[in-house]
Formats: sequence, structure tokens, C-alpha cells
Amino acid sequence: MAQAGTPEKVAELVKDVKVAMLTFVDGDGALRSKPMATQDVDFSGDIWFIGERDSHKSRAIAANPRVNVAYAGSGSWVSVAGRAEVVDDVDRLKDLWNSFTDAWLEGGPDNPNNVLIHVSGDSAEYWDSPGGKVVQVANLVKAKATGQRYEGENEQVDL
Repeated sequence: MAQAGTPEKVAELVKDVKVAMLTFVDGDGALRSKPMATQDVDFSGDIWFIGERDSHKSRAIAANPRVNVAYAGSGSWVSVAGRAEVVDDVDRLKDLWNSFTDAWLEGGPDNPNNVLIHVSGDSAEYWDSPGGKVVQVANLVKAKATGQRYEGENEQVDL
């Protein structure tokens, strides 16, 4: 188990969560969120998604790269703040392409409209509840019965 408050702890919490919410600023300045399948995570803070060059999110990211990526796992939540960019790298796209991606995007990695979206995280914050679902429910009931706050792990991490 990774030490609390480290990039390794963040990586541990998101490694099995396949879909994240990517939040970006649209052309009107409003926040928009889209579900994205995480292709690769390197917790020096790099997150990779596959998207479409002509999509609203790719155009918005090109105009304003500030983003947030949110993960919700089994008893844990992670929020990564950083900057995104649209990347043309056909070799990396081929490496990351999989059957899940194939179900959502047309033409495979050779389609010039399919691109990588690279998020370079600056910081992360996570909330982690100890134990599995049964332990979490027991702790919640205990907190409610005793009037004491439900304790979990909450840390901020520079990436």
C-alpha cells in the first residue's frame, strides 16, 4: 500500500477506475464535464485519453487548457487539476487503442480525427475510506450512532 499523501497513493486509487469525468471550460466560460475512458496514468501526473479532433472538448481545450479529472472508485474519490492538450502521436495512439475505444470512436487509430488528450496534472486531492464496502457501512453507522465524524483519509498532493 502506498504512503498517504503521495503521487503513488493517487495512482493506487485510480488504477482500477476506467472512466473519469473530464471537466473543461467551454467557449462561453462555462464548466462542462464529459465521461472519458482513461487509457494510461503515470503518476507524475500524466493522464491520457483518446478523443476526436473535431469534438467540442478538443476545441475548448485548445482555447483554454485548464481542466480537472475526477475519479470515483469503490470508497475513494480523486480530483486531479492540471492542463490538457490535444496530441497527434499515431504510434502512441495505436499503443493505447483497445476494443473499448473501438466501440466509441470510428476508424481506429489510423483515423486522423482520432487524437490523444494528454492531461498534465499539477495537483490532486483524494478522499479514501478505509476498508471494503462492509467496513465503510459499519463506520458510517458508527459515526451516526455516536455523533462523531466519519473518518477517512483526505490529502492534497503536488504532482
